[in-house]
Amino acid sequence: QVQLIESGGGLVQAGGSLRLSCAASGGTFSSGVMGWFRQAPGKEREFVAAISAWRDYAESVKGRFTISRDNAKNTVYLQMNSLKAEDTAVYYCSANRGAGATRSTLGYAYWGQGTQVTVSS
Repeated sequence: QVQLIESGGGLVQAGGSLRLSCAASGGTFSSGVMGWFRQAPGKEREFVAAISAWRDYAESVKGRFTISRDNAKNTVYLQMNSLKAEDTAVYYCSANRGAGATRSTLGYAYWGQGTQVTVSS
């Protein structure tokens, strides 16, 4: 059974940094795609970043966030710098063995439980 376990969320001041991690167990995604989405209260879950043989970012985080992966550890990371209050959300890790529609939640078969990121202004 595939499990995605996120860690690294927390409370940070605006302008600060956090690094999220997502460890996958029960399956490997080295040839697939892994991504990060986020959901703020009262809003829909939105795409943040994805990585396969390429990297893709939402416009709102481009230049501030960096997605990376360690295939040996089956882990994906999201380095978040210059955080803003509007980055406050629950962040979800996602994974799929295929290449799918990676900016859509429909493109991912597996999801983590989410980790809270709160940025105080």
